[in-house]
Amino acid sequence: MWIDTHCHLDAPEFASDRSTVRQRALAAGVTRCVLPAVRAADFEGVRTLAQGQNDAYSLGIHPLYTPEAHPEDLQQLDAALHTWRDDPHLVAVGEIGLDGFVPKLNTPEHWEKQQQFYRQQLRIARRHGLPVILHVRRSADALLKGLREIGAVGGIAHAFNGSLQQAQAFIALGFKLGFGGALTFERALQLRRLAVELPLSALVLETDAPDIPPHWLYATAKQRATGQHQGRNEPAELPRIAQVLAELRGIPLADVAAATSANAHMALPRLQ
Repeated sequence: MWIDTHCHLDAPEFASDRSTVRQRALAAGVTRCVLPAVRAADFEGVRTLAQGQNDAYSLGIHPLYTPEAHPEDLQQLDAALHTWRDDPHLVAVGEIGLDGFVPKLNTPEHWEKQQQFYRQQLRIARRHGLPVILHVRRSADALLKGLREIGAVGGIAHAFNGSLQQAQAFIALGFKLGFGGALTFERALQLRRLAVELPLSALVLETDAPDIPPHWLYATAKQRATGQHQGRNEPAELPRIAQVLAELRGIPLADVAAATSANAHMALPRLQ
């Protein structure tokens, strides 16, 4: 059994064949996907999709969408979590967090707004007793600062690519770390070291589909310029990504499946 702890199946890239994509994942052994919302306008659609596929979902406002977000969106999040509190498919608050990479988000004004939305959503998650799914992109220290000051009931640091010290800090706060397609690139030396050095009990698997494709789907800028298309990432790729992790750690694939599924249940208890 595999659990894709982060998959945007509601994305427009899947509009034409979403059901087929999910069936292909199921055939590959991916029994559950966690679908994180990224803006308030998507809450109902993500919920309906997850329920229809027997998947899980989380609700949140992604840092990339904070420039257009309004305080009323936070009120809508709080209200939705209250209204749907008994829905077993609802497992977390997310995708929330901070993005220190995208230039337009890192002006003083937009960084402050990111911080405000991140911190308010941490408070909302605590109030509802839900874990959080964090967007971590050149922002680990700032995220950790917010967690230490406000607190959380754990969750997942999605697409983690920080230092060993930062990884250990998230783990100490009760978080699991999400690993996906980036792990499959031989040049990702730091990420691969983390995948080996960190305890297996700290890791969960994800695709972030349709984003972060594994190396076998990736096309460089030069290749794209010559007409080669980049393959679309999807949750059916998860077992092959897991195979890379198993080979790096020198353990059986079945051990990776068992451990990462158990870890996902620990990070997001309502998955069970």
